[in-house]
Formats: sequence, C-alpha cells, structure tokens
Amino acid sequence: MKYYVIAGERSGDLHGGNLIRSIQRYDPRAVFRGFGGDDMQEAGMVLTRHYRDLEFMGLAALVTELRKIFKNLAVCKEDIRRFKPDVIVCIDYGGFNRRVAKFGREEGIPVHYYIPPKVWAWYQSRARDLKKNVTRMFVILPFEKDFYKKFGMEVDYVGNPVLDAVKAAQPAPNFRNELALDGTRPVVALLPGSRKSELRGIVPLMADLIRANPQWQFVVAAVSSLDDALYTPLRQSGVIFLKDRTYDLLQNADAAVVTSGTATLETALFQVPQAVVFRTGALEYFLARQVVKVKFISLVNLIAGREVVRELIQDLAVEEVVSAEVKRLLTDSQYRHGVKSGYREIYNTLDVGSASDNAARLMTQYLKSGHL
Repeated sequence: MKYYVIAGERSGDLHGGNLIRSIQRYDPRAVFRGFGGDDMQEAGMVLTRHYRDLEFMGLAALVTELRKIFKNLAVCKEDIRRFKPDVIVCIDYGGFNRRVAKFGREEGIPVHYYIPPKVWAWYQSRARDLKKNVTRMFVILPFEKDFYKKFGMEVDYVGNPVLDAVKAAQPAPNFRNELALDGTRPVVALLPGSRKSELRGIVPLMADLIRANPQWQFVVAAVSSLDDALYTPLRQSGVIFLKDRTYDLLQNADAAVVTSGTATLETALFQVPQAVVFRTGALEYFLARQVVKVKFISLVNLIAGREVVRELIQDLAVEEVVSAEVKRLLTDSQYRHGVKSGYREIYNTLDVGSASDNAARLMTQYLKSGHL
C-alpha cells in the first residue's frame, strides 16, 4: 500500500514516526511519502516538506504568510496526484489537513485522520466538514469517540500516545543528586508551556511564585526550541533550568504548576499533584470564551469528566491563589490522595495498548479488507 502522511508540527512528526514504524509491521511493503519531519523521515518516509517550512505563529503571521500557506497546499495536492496513494493519513494540524481531506475526497482517495483537531472544544460545526471528507477517524481521547459518532462518523479510539511515551520513559533515579537538590525541601516543577504565547502569559506569574516561596525548590521545564530570553524573569537565585528533560523532572517532583495543554496529562500520568494555570490577554480571553464549548481546559479534567485538578484561570492565576493551591497539594494528605486517585482512573481509562500500534493495525485491516 502507498501512504501519503501529513504532519505539520513537531509533536505530529513524533506521532507520525511511531505510526509509520507500526504500519510497517502490518504492511511490510508499505511505501510512505508526505509532509513531516526528521522522525518520519528516519522511519522511512520520503519527505516532501519539513514541518519547519509550514510553521506560522498568530494572526499577524497568518496574514503575512498566507501566500506561503497556499503554496504549500498546492505543492501537497500536486504531490498527492503524482504519488497516487491508496490512502491519505492526516495527523493533527487541523487548519491544513482539513483542506487536504477535502481534496482527498474530491480525488476519490480514502482519508484516515489520526489525532483529529479538537473541534469538540470549539467550532463544533467543523465536525460536519470532517464527516463529509474523512473516511475514518482514529482518536486518542476516549470521549472523542462518542462526540464524532454523533455526527455519523466511522471512529475508533486507539489509545493515547502520551501514555505510551510515559510508559517508555527511562527512570531517573539519580536526578536529585545530579541537581544537588535538598532532600528535606519539596521540589516544585514549573511547566510554562512550549509556545511563545503561553510563556508570555505565565512566566511573570511563575516568577512571582518563586519569589514568594523560598521554602520550595523550583525546577523549570524549558524547551530548547524557544529563545532563552523568554525565560529571563524566572532566572532567580536557586532556580534550576532543565531543557527537554520534562519526564525526568516529573518523575522526581512533589508538585507542579502547569500551563494547560498536553503537559497537564503528562503530569497526571506521572502521578504529580498539580495546579493548572492559564492566563492571556483580556481580549484574547473574551474571544476564546465566545467559542469554547467545554467545561474544563485541562485534559486531566476533560478525560475524567469532573474536576480532578484545580484550574486557575485569568483572575485566579495570581501568586497568592497559586501558592495556596501548591501548599495544599504538598501538605494536605487527603487532598493529595484524592488527586492521585483521579489520576489512576485516568490512566486506566486511557490504557488500551499502544496508540500507534492500534491505529496501524486498524488502518491496514480496513484498507486490505476494502472497508476503507
């Protein structure tokens, strides 16, 4: 079979690489081509465009780079026509991949969507477009299956790649000695996010938190892809910075303060009690409130269907409130136990085996059987 695979971000490249390796086990003659990154290329895909050439940030950049976006879309369509794949596999990257899916339907090519866009959170009407253009959905959050089935879609829950990554994490038993951490003082992990927009809203809050709580040891989970200058307010006495070692940190943290996003789920799966924080500009928050259709912002609470961790948003995302929540997580054993109990429920809900392996097995089964 010939697979045209499209991922437009670093995370999608990682998921795509794992998916390609898994497909090869079920379809040894598989041929891959598409948009992605180093991981997908190393897995055996012929790379047409690197995700770095697709990136843009924010509305202003979207306007200025509109020509590049449509050029990449045109390149993708023409490449698909030449390659003549048996299936197009879209991975996340909703704005681009929704257009590719429409093109696939028009060309009569089956479209499988692995990790579809989170239209259940906002713009739910876009699910109708996905229904029209996508042949099968492979979702990584349990509640997504029921959501998409409401629109009459063919959908499978395949597990969650975050859980797969957590299971595969190497132990870090010497972490505290390596960083010369004091064994008598709590370690509080700070996860400010991986996007510039996230850091701009949260870094000042975390800097206030550090100054107000010298009794705790703070370790910042930084990412190498971001400019060091974004972290400048956090560079205070005694604060430790770790780049690209979030899992090592979470295995050794007593509590965490986490920007909403995938990191909230990673923190939960490592059983670290956390406070979820989110703060953005007043206008951005107002606009988001108009379109967001979900009760919670953290994946932890969304998967559980209830509040497992406290979400401190906008006016609640201030030092005094966050400090009080972290203190409670560290000192109130009953409260801490309740949070961890919720985490275990989430782990068991997600744990249905390897997401990439399940997705690959089902994709190849459907393609070989003709049930596209």
